[in-house]
Amino acid sequence: MASLGPFAEISRIQNEINRLIENLLELRSSGGDAGGDWLPNSDVYETDKDLVVTFEVPGVDAEHVSIAINGNSLVLRGDKRRRDPSEQTQFHCLERGFGRFKRVVHISTPVNTHAAMAILSEGVLKVTFPKVPNRRGEEVPIPIKDLA
Repeated sequence: MASLGPFAEISRIQNEINRLIENLLELRSSGGDAGGDWLPNSDVYETDKDLVVTFEVPGVDAEHVSIAINGNSLVLRGDKRRRDPSEQTQFHCLERGFGRFKRVVHISTPVNTHAAMAILSEGVLKVTFPKVPNRRGEEVPIPIKDLA
């Protein structure tokens, strides 16, 4: 993969800032119920036929996660539970996030939400939406009749 130099790093930082701002705004508008103890990373990309959203949720079982579409927002909620080896465990370093989480991703591509499919595998939740033709916002020619 070719390196894009500083532009790739700037883009990554901007995406992270946008994600933090989005979650802070969600937190403010929901009265404090958004976000949670940690936020799963996500990727959004398109193929010719689908829009795909992936979330990194390592250590989260399918029964502890839910995903729903609400208008143009894809809402992921869940709970990543800590699995301590024993009650007498003494941690020297604890960096992994645990607890409740909520992540909202804006969907701007026209998709068929009723045909969405979600698969959780190896700590990655992949949500696939079939794309539909954009009926709004596209240029539609209007025929002109010449009455002369």
